[in-house]
Amino acid sequence: MNRNLIPGLLGIALGTVLAAANALGQPQPTTSSATSGKVAATFDHPDVTNPAVVEAFVDGVVKNHMQSAHSPSGVVAVMKNGKMIFSKGYGFRDVENRIPVEPESTLFRIGSISKLFTWVAVMQQVEQGNLDLDTDVNQYLRTFQIDDSWPGQPVTLRHILTHTAGFEDGAMGYLIIDDASRIIPLNQSLAKYQPQRVNAPGQHTAYSNWATALAGLIVANVSGVPFNDYVQRNIFDVLGMKNATFVEPLPPELDANMAKAYVYAEGRYKERNYEIISNFGPAGSVAATAHDMSFFAHALLKGGAFDGKRILKAETLQMMIDDGFAHDERVRGMGLGFLKRNYGPADFENFGHDGGTLIFNSHFGMSQKENFMLFSSFSGPGMQQTHKAFVKSFYDEFFPVEVTVVTPPADFSERAKRYEGTYHSWRSSFTKIESLWRMFVGVKVVSLPDNTLMIGETRYVEVDNNLFREVDDYGRVAFQEDANGKITGFVMDGFGVMQLYKAPFYETRVFTGSLVGLSLLIFVGVFLRLAYQWSDFRALQGTEKKAFVASISVAVTNFLFIIFASIGVSVGFIALMSELPAILKFSLIFPILATLAALYHVYCSVQVWRQGVLVSFWARVRYSLVTLCALFMAWFYYYWNLLGFNYFS
Repeated sequence: MNRNLIPGLLGIALGTVLAAANALGQPQPTTSSATSGKVAATFDHPDVTNPAVVEAFVDGVVKNHMQSAHSPSGVVAVMKNGKMIFSKGYGFRDVENRIPVEPESTLFRIGSISKLFTWVAVMQQVEQGNLDLDTDVNQYLRTFQIDDSWPGQPVTLRHILTHTAGFEDGAMGYLIIDDASRIIPLNQSLAKYQPQRVNAPGQHTAYSNWATALAGLIVANVSGVPFNDYVQRNIFDVLGMKNATFVEPLPPELDANMAKAYVYAEGRYKERNYEIISNFGPAGSVAATAHDMSFFAHALLKGGAFDGKRILKAETLQMMIDDGFAHDERVRGMGLGFLKRNYGPADFENFGHDGGTLIFNSHFGMSQKENFMLFSSFSGPGMQQTHKAFVKSFYDEFFPVEVTVVTPPADFSERAKRYEGTYHSWRSSFTKIESLWRMFVGVKVVSLPDNTLMIGETRYVEVDNNLFREVDDYGRVAFQEDANGKITGFVMDGFGVMQLYKAPFYETRVFTGSLVGLSLLIFVGVFLRLAYQWSDFRALQGTEKKAFVASISVAVTNFLFIIFASIGVSVGFIALMSELPAILKFSLIFPILATLAALYHVYCSVQVWRQGVLVSFWARVRYSLVTLCALFMAWFYYYWNLLGFNYFS
């Protein structure tokens, strides 16, 4: 039996949509710990203001990836100095009827880019004196309160805008649904799905959809206007964004031009229901056209106003870009809501947001210095592959970064081991069944003989104390240490919403997967012995028979969990995000029974040794091995929140 097979199946079931990005950043000046030489002193890069040049590049990247990865629709818009240099639709918004994408009229789901409208709404209320960034947000809530998990350390809007509020993450079964009848009022949704505060505020960055939706509710509470209506009146209408909305399902006049959601199966595209995010709408429910997003970019690049219409004061907008939170000033952190990306040279100062749903993946990046905007969105199974291939390559082509050759410090091997280990994201569940996903998405760090570090699948070289740069590119990682000099985690340049912590050994896939696999193998041995010695089993009496029954109970209950959980996950990842299957919920009965069986097995094991039953000393040792495996499985269920019904219904 593959010892990682069963944990792998469960990991698929219990996963959450984890936002991920490559650790990309700017090269740093040479320090005393490393020597470097320039690869090139200047760059001769293409002209981003030439529409023909831009189109040739975009076509070359996008068309190939969309076709090979099965992305049915996409759009790209490039704006420079207030002018739309290039906008083009790719593929079809309606595959069956072969209706092409039009950048002026076709709507795409922009996912978490929606958060920027929520942050602007928050800052509008700050300007009006209705909100304060450093006040306990419970003062703005009417129907429920955030749990006081950290007395004297309340959550504030500043924490929420910088994703440092300390909430755990969650998504499975409720974040993105496909049935509009399940939409409930925002205040009820946030009360029902309130996550635990696993860290004190201001301590760790952990991206939070729930907290963003809470900010939207607060805007509605203090303004007296429902959130969707507020944004429509105070942002969309002001900027002339006629093809943008938070409303779900889409109004008929907009739905007619929506890029349909497709999956790809059996050699063809199959349409899916419109994704419903309304229960957390301020975090990601916008649908918009590329041209409408350019109107928003105009305002963000021109001090908060477009065509004479203002949505923010210039000083407020600049504060959102300049202020924020960073764990290490050598890598980009968060603005007040804006992601500070590492694309382009250091003075390019890219800011904006990326966004993803289950079907769409989008990018919205800007530079004040260059008066520049890039917006893109792709759909379908190939959305992420196309998005990742296109966005970075576009910036590298038109706004290249000088990468120096860095020689690894000769003495790095003396300190390399301190960085090794598995690292998990703080953006994780810690109290629900989906917490198991942490075990499968950890980043492994290994030191190499050439004095470099392998972080994930990329080699890094030390350029400063606890600071590393990609060997062949400009991505940077800054490790963190505690007061005793022990490495505790790391952050990535250009992805300030994610901080990773160094996981203990018992959270690693190798440890857990190996012992789960070994335990199941031992339980198979129980079944084989029962089949081989059936007649002897029937003749057993007293303590010896009770002991054998205890082993059978342990094996049966553990395997029944595996079987029913595996059937539950077979509905697929997208379906699991929308709603937990009844059979998966039913499977959670068996960890409870398995734990009770394990405790009974401990009792029987004591009696076996005390009374000296079973045929030999080694038989009693083998029996004790079953006990240890049963206890390990009980710990496994408890630690990963599989013991009990730990999910949001």
